[in-house]
Amino acid sequence: MINAAVQYRINYADLALILALVRGRTLARAAEQLKVDVSTVFRSVRRLEASVGTSLFEKSRAGYQPTSAAIALSQQAESAEQALALAQISLEQGQQIVSGTVRLTCTEAVLQSLLLPALRRFMPDYPGLKLELNTSNTFANLSRRDADIALRLTNTPPEHLVGTRLGTVSYHVCASEEYLRRVGQLEIEHMHWIAPDDFLPDHPTVTWRRQQWPRVNLAYRCSSMSAVAQLVRAGMGVAALPDFMLREGELRRLGEPLAGYDTALWLLTRPDCRALRSVSALFSELTRNLTLTSID
Repeated sequence: MINAAVQYRINYADLALILALVRGRTLARAAEQLKVDVSTVFRSVRRLEASVGTSLFEKSRAGYQPTSAAIALSQQAESAEQALALAQISLEQGQQIVSGTVRLTCTEAVLQSLLLPALRRFMPDYPGLKLELNTSNTFANLSRRDADIALRLTNTPPEHLVGTRLGTVSYHVCASEEYLRRVGQLEIEHMHWIAPDDFLPDHPTVTWRRQQWPRVNLAYRCSSMSAVAQLVRAGMGVAALPDFMLREGELRRLGEPLAGYDTALWLLTRPDCRALRSVSALFSELTRNLTLTSID
């Protein structure tokens, strides 16, 4: 049996068969995907298992359950399927398709409020580009080569990284209309404050609050600015938030931006990544789509 597996050379038709049955889980659905009859699928699976010398599927009441070998081969089949699809697109469009996986790191707040709207605009134009998104509050991921691009709020980007300054973010104390109606004429420093916890000890809003109003009623502490914003929108209290998280008409800004606490938004990468076509393409698109008047 082992010798049969070694001698047999698996081909694309075999991979397509395995992928169809993994996806369909029944002979009928696999036959429909492959545009053949059920008996052809049944005979092909039996013949392939005999050729490779291992069981690929187990029959049960739920249908054909793939073994670990079939799952591994189906993953290779998906890669081959995607490669063929990209080749077809490239042929039809008459140009080389940008492909590959790019790892990008940013904070959860930046992901939700800035990055996702940008990705929604241009990612459909890059069918061969895959993104791995990691939300983190440090540069460690990029420095350890666990990421290729970082989108960060900082006034002191690490010297070993290269990048583009996309704009400036300011911070505003704000609250929901519901909360302000509920507390009436209560002074701001006596309201329920919502702030990042010790996980973000150097956040500009934390530094500002400790300097300006160190004795405020800190009613809620959160591990991310996204959570802070959610509590403010829910009418739980007041907080200082970056302007890119403030949607028009959603919250009331209480006064002017925090003076002296503006922060730059940087798009950063390692020098060795700039030569990669996938990284370069994503970097260029983000530079165009994130240079917004809302953060200038």
